[in-house]
Amino acid sequence: MNSDRRPATIYDVARQAGVSHQTVTRLLSGFEGIRPATRARVEEAIADLEYRPNRAARLLRTNRSNRIGALAQEMTKSGPSMVIQGASRRAHEVGYVLDIVMIDGYDNSSILDVMTTFQHDRVAGILATAQTEQMRQIFLSLPITVPLQMGSHVDDPAGRHDIQTKTGQLAARHLAGLGHRRVLVISGGRDWTSAMERLDGFRSEGLRSGIEVLVEYGDWTPESGYRVGQRLDLDTGITAIFAENDHMALGAIRALHERGCEVPRDISIMGVDDILESRYLTPPLTTVAIDFETEGRFAIDLLVSRVDGTERPGPDRVPAPRLIARESTRSI
Repeated sequence: MNSDRRPATIYDVARQAGVSHQTVTRLLSGFEGIRPATRARVEEAIADLEYRPNRAARLLRTNRSNRIGALAQEMTKSGPSMVIQGASRRAHEVGYVLDIVMIDGYDNSSILDVMTTFQHDRVAGILATAQTEQMRQIFLSLPITVPLQMGSHVDDPAGRHDIQTKTGQLAARHLAGLGHRRVLVISGGRDWTSAMERLDGFRSEGLRSGIEVLVEYGDWTPESGYRVGQRLDLDTGITAIFAENDHMALGAIRALHERGCEVPRDISIMGVDDILESRYLTPPLTTVAIDFETEGRFAIDLLVSRVDGTERPGPDRVPAPRLIARESTRSI
């Protein structure tokens, strides 16, 4: 770009693309409801003019902050950490800085302290990755004066965004298709929202498919899956295990192997998350992949749409979970 040339404005982009400046604004805000031909013209104009949104100048004019406070719970778990990673990247792309604070989901006073600090520091909005119902109730009870986004939750009458429920349904459908009719679910815990939604999805699909569902509770760790595998009664007719994450599946496989029960010869097992290690296990693990990073990006777009007063992105922006069938499950 020639340094003597005046920086392009949103009006220059709109003029070259033959659209209104409101259309350009909607596209830059992540709005998906723009016709493909119009989107292509605007994107071409942005590239030709080397347009860069000057959010900082606009925030200065309106005396608003470009910081978003993020309260992150259970960052040691793969799913929540990838959600925050996606949120951080998306915030940077749209001109915001994500201030991440890790919190104890069971300490009400520390959550209140952080939320109060965020509001005193005049953040533009707050992203809360509430993993438990207790956390959610705490957030809803607090006197918050800036926009608050609870993860990637969005009211969706069409039911397209119930990612966790669909994950459980997908797992049950896979095992039912292989002929399994008595399945043990290793749940991540009674107090975790995602765990209960996955279990509900598995149960609902299992009921339709004729699966008898038994449940044991872990805590997302390989150790908890290992303990379930150690105490599992192998004479009860269970032919498959659905662990609600890959780490618990990994632990269960190890325990079963030590007891002389081989996967999938004697019992099928599958997980959720598609962690890097899952494809290198013996046998490679069947799993359900969730696009956690896109969930984080979507959560930021939902929050920024409220902060900026722009159109809210639709829930179909987040891909549906997908089954990755590997050698740890087989037909019976």
